Amino acid sequence: MNKLKRFLITDGRAVAINVLGCLIAGASFSFLTYPNSIVSGGLTGIAQILNLLTGLPVGVMIIVMNIPLFVVAGRKFGLRFIVYSLIGMVGSSVAIDMFNVLHIRLTDDILLAAVYGGLLKGLGYGLIFVTGGTSGGTDILSRLLRRKYGYMQLGTIGLVLDATVVVAFAVIFKRFDAAMYTIITMFVSSRVVNLLLYGTANSSVCYIITVHPHTIAQHIGVTLHRGATLLKGEGAYSGEERDVVLCAAKRQQLPALKKMVSDIDPNAFVIVTQSHEVFGKNFQDIVKTD
Repeated sequence: MNKLKRFLITDGRAVAINVLGCLIAGASFSFLTYPNSIVSGGLTGIAQILNLLTGLPVGVMIIVMNIPLFVVAGRKFGLRFIVYSLIGMVGSSVAIDMFNVLHIRLTDDILLAAVYGGLLKGLGYGLIFVTGGTSGGTDILSRLLRRKYGYMQLGTIGLVLDATVVVAFAVIFKRFDAAMYTIITMFVSSRVVNLLLYGTANSSVCYIITVHPHTIAQHIGVTLHRGATLLKGEGAYSGEERDVVLCAAKRQQLPALKKMVSDIDPNAFVIVTQSHEVFGKNFQDIVKTD
């Protein structure tokens, strides 16, 4: 208990951010999506279905269904993850039931509810995620399944679980239109979460296949102030050796990079891929990243 107390005191700011996220997520559910019959994914969606069938409080049912998941997860994951996930799950559940008592419906337009509900939901859960926790439910279940079935991706597992709940809601209540609007909410929410977790300054990785690798690499350093790595490649059809220049650059530097390559070697073959995170000099500090 003393260890937990010291942990929470030390991370007081993160706890405050986590709680703020819980309030925002709860407001999104109670004031926008729930009053307009837009179902949530995961255990929240299951609790919403049970609420419509039985009248039991959504938040209470979320907490009850999460208990066995946290019991199992407590033996497998670290203290920080469990503590902040517990705060996120209980906090958002309490906020849902607390706000539901107010019976506030911000809009009757289901499209507005889907878009702005997704925006607030993404903002709320994004704040929870940046503290290193989750809201419980499918987030923990996905991690547990991932440990058992290592070939499965977390995003795929979560998508399947959420889709199952949405389909069940549509079939049980014959609300296929509301289920379609749910997709909008999920899309907007995921975009906002990614924005909070990865930011807007996503970088790009460039592969430049050229006959002038050293010249291009030099210009990348002088013009863009970026490092470059020379790779050796071989044409699969011709069998000829090819030099490849590998570099990471900010999005706003891509036009200058493409013009520079075009001026030096108009016949160069350039591949640009998006990268959510790049660690190293002039990018993110890997030491300060969880």
